[in-house]
Amino acid sequence: MSNQRVPTIDTDNDEEDIDVHAPASTYYTTGKNARQRTRTYTKTRLDIPNSLDLAPYRRASHDDKNKARKFLIDVEETQRLILEQEDTDGDYQITINDLGPKTMQLGTADSGGYRKIDIRGTYMLSNLLQELALAHDYGRKHIVLDEARLNENPVDRLSRMIRHHFWDGLTRKIDADSIEVICADPKNRTANHNPRIYIPYNEKDIYDYYKSVSEQRSHLNLEVIYLPKNITPEYVKSINDRPGLLTLDMCRQEDANGNVTWQGVPFAVPGGRFNEMYGWDSYFVALGLLVDGRRELAKGMVENFAYEIKHYGKILNANRSYYLTRSQPPFLTDMAFRVYERMDPHDEEENKAWLREILKSAIKEYHEVWMVEPRLDKKTMLSRYRPDGLGIPPETEASHFDHIIEPYAQKHNVSIEEFDQLYNDGKIIEPELDEYFLHDRAVRESGHDTTYRFDKVCANLATIDLNTLLYKYEMDLADMISHVLGGQLEDFYGEKQYAHVWAARAKKRRQRIDQYLWNEEKSLYFDYNTVTEKQETYETVTAFWAMWAGCASEHQAKSMAKNSLSKFEVMGGLVSGTEESRGNISIDRPNRQWDFPFGWAPHQIMAWEGFEKYGMKDLARRLAYRWLFTITKSFVDFNGVVPEKFDVVGLSHKVEVEYGNVGVDFKFVPREGFGWMNTSFQLGLGYLNTQMRRALGTCTIPDLLFEKAMAREHADRTPEEEEEWLERRRSSVINARQITQNGCVNAAITRIGPPSPSGTEHVTSPFGSPHHSPFHSPLHSPRNLHPPSSTSSDHLTPPSYI
Repeated sequence: MSNQRVPTIDTDNDEEDIDVHAPASTYYTTGKNARQRTRTYTKTRLDIPNSLDLAPYRRASHDDKNKARKFLIDVEETQRLILEQEDTDGDYQITINDLGPKTMQLGTADSGGYRKIDIRGTYMLSNLLQELALAHDYGRKHIVLDEARLNENPVDRLSRMIRHHFWDGLTRKIDADSIEVICADPKNRTANHNPRIYIPYNEKDIYDYYKSVSEQRSHLNLEVIYLPKNITPEYVKSINDRPGLLTLDMCRQEDANGNVTWQGVPFAVPGGRFNEMYGWDSYFVALGLLVDGRRELAKGMVENFAYEIKHYGKILNANRSYYLTRSQPPFLTDMAFRVYERMDPHDEEENKAWLREILKSAIKEYHEVWMVEPRLDKKTMLSRYRPDGLGIPPETEASHFDHIIEPYAQKHNVSIEEFDQLYNDGKIIEPELDEYFLHDRAVRESGHDTTYRFDKVCANLATIDLNTLLYKYEMDLADMISHVLGGQLEDFYGEKQYAHVWAARAKKRRQRIDQYLWNEEKSLYFDYNTVTEKQETYETVTAFWAMWAGCASEHQAKSMAKNSLSKFEVMGGLVSGTEESRGNISIDRPNRQWDFPFGWAPHQIMAWEGFEKYGMKDLARRLAYRWLFTITKSFVDFNGVVPEKFDVVGLSHKVEVEYGNVGVDFKFVPREGFGWMNTSFQLGLGYLNTQMRRALGTCTIPDLLFEKAMAREHADRTPEEEEEWLERRRSSVINARQITQNGCVNAAITRIGPPSPSGTEHVTSPFGSPHHSPFHSPLHSPRNLHPPSSTSSDHLTPPSYI
C-alpha cells in the first residue's frame, strides 16, 4: 500500500453543502471539493502498519445513523486500486464480466479517512470509477464523495448524466476555433488529409472568413474551396478524391470596436466519434434537447437544416462533400414546430417570422427533392429513396465493396483497386454494377443502412416510412398555415401557400398509401415496388410510423395493435423487422444491423407516440418500459454504457454486426452516450407512471411487470396459437444470442436488493428453468418490484447489482 497522506478537509461545515447530485462541474469545484488543503494532515488507514490489520468499520450505537455518508478519497490511488482489484478484463470499466471480488473499502470523511466502509457490487464500483474520472477532469486529487452518488437510483443517475454531461459531449460547431478538429475525417481514404472546407458559391463573406483563417493559421494547410452554383452528380464524383466539410449556418459577430467575425451555429452530432451534422439523427436528438431545456441548441440545428436546403438543395445525409447528392428521412416541419412551441410567447411575432422562414425551406425541400423524379414515382405519385450519384460511394472503408467488385475485376482481368479507378472514371461500363450502387446509395439515404428489407431493391420502393413522413409534412403545413400563422405563408418565390391545398395533398397521399401500401389481410403496411408493381413482403416496424403521422385510420391502428404488434414486440422493445422477413443467416449471408434481432431508438419513439395518439397509452407505456429496461440494464451492468443500438431479443449491446456499436468504447466514464438513445431515455420516462418508474429503478423484467396485461391480450388465443407464440419467442432468443458476441455469457442479469448471504454476487442462467410461466421471461428470474430500502446493516449495503 502507498503511504500517501490525505489532506484534511473540513467536512463539518454544512454551509458549504451543495446538491449531492449536482453536475460534476459544480460538485467537484464548489463546497468541500473547492480547495486543496496542504497545511494540516491526518493519518489515514494507508499510514497505519499493515500488521494492525483493522477490521472494516461497523456502526456503533452512538453513530448518527441518519447522517448521510461521505467518503474521503485519494483520487489517483483509489482509481489505481479499483482497476487493479476489479478490472480483470483490462477494459478500464467495471462490468458484470469482471471477476474481481466486487467489494472495496472507502474511508469515511467524518473520521478523516480512518474508519473504512465496504461498498459492494458492480453498479456502485462502476459509479465510483466514473466519479473518480470526473473528479480528475476538474483537477481534484482528493475529494469528499457523497455515498448518494454511488448508490443513486440508476434511472435518476442516467437521466442526470444525459442532461448535464452527454449533450455537452455531443455538441459541435464549425468555425476558426474548431476547424482543425472538425475537419478530421476518418472516412477520408485519400492520400491528402489536409483539412478542406467547401463554401456555397454565393457566400462570399464566409469564404473570405475561412480564407483569413487559412492565412492566419497557415500550419493547418486549410483548403478553402467554392462550390459551383449547380452541384451535379458529375461534380460530386470529381471531388471524391478531395473530400471536405461543408459549411453550416454562421452568426455575424461585431465587437465594440466594429471588428466583424463569424461564429458557427452549434449542433449536436449522433455520437462521440462524429463531427458532422447528420440528417434524421438530428431530429431525434433535438427532441431530447427540448426535453432537457436546451432549446437554443435545437433551434440552431433547425437553422442549420434550413441553411443546407438553401445552399445544397436538400437536408444532407451529413455535411461532407460526398453526401451532396444524398438526403435522409424528412422531419423538418415537426422539428421546427416543436422548437417554436417552446419559444418565449412574449416574442410571438418574431417567433412566427422565424417559423415562416424555416417552413419556406421545408416547402422547397418537399417540391424539389421528394416530389420530382427520380425520387417521385409518376405512376403511383408516391415517393422513394432514390438519390443521384455516380461511381462507388467513397465514404466506406476500403474493402467494403470488395466482394461485389471482385467478379467484375476478374472479368476485366484487373485488380480490385484498378477496377475501382477504371469504373469511377467511366472507362468501364457495367450496368448491373450501376444498379447495385443506385440501391446502395438509396439504402444510405433511407437511414436504414443496411437491411435485407432494402437489399438490391431500395431505390425502387415507395416505402411506408418516407410516405408517412411526407404526409406529416403536408398536414403540418396545412395546420400551421391555418392555426398558427393566420393564413400567412409564402414560399421562396413569393407564392402564397394555402392550408386547403396542403390538406388536399395529404388526403391524396393517404389514399395512395391505403391503395398501394396497406394490406388488410395482414393488418400491416408494406413497401411497394414501383418496378414490379407489387407489395414487398418484408414486415417492418416502420409500419407504425403511419400512426405517428396520423395517417392510419382508427380501424388500421387497432388492427395493427391487435394482429401485428406481437410480431415486433419482444422482451427489450420493438425489433426492426421480423425474423421471418430477415431470413436465414449464414457466413455468406451475414446479419444486418437494421434487421432482427436489433432494435433502434427512432423506431421505439415513433411507435410510442403513434400508439398514444390513437388512444392506446397503455401499449405506449409498455413499449417504452421495455426499451428503457434494456437501456437501464446495460447502464447498470456495463459501467454506464449507452450504445447506438441493442439486440432487443437477447438483451445485449455487445453485438457482432456491421459498423460495430458506437458508444461502447470508452475508458472510466461514458462521455456522450448516443444521441437518439439519450433522447429515447428522456422521452420514455415521460410515458411511465410512478409504479413503472419505480420498477425500472430496480430493473424489474418487463414480462413480469406486464404479466396480467399480456394475459388479458392473449386470452382470445387458442392453446395452439399460444404455444406457437411461446415457441417462436423461445426460438428467437436462442437465435439472437447465437449472433451476438456475448451469446454464451450467462451472467448478464441485474438484481437490486440486499446482498446475498455469502456476500458474493449471484449469477442466474439467462435461460432459467425450462419450465416457466408463459408470461415470465425465458431469460430472467423474477425480482422485487420495489426499490431497496435503507438498512441498519453493519456494512454499507447498497443496491446489489449483478
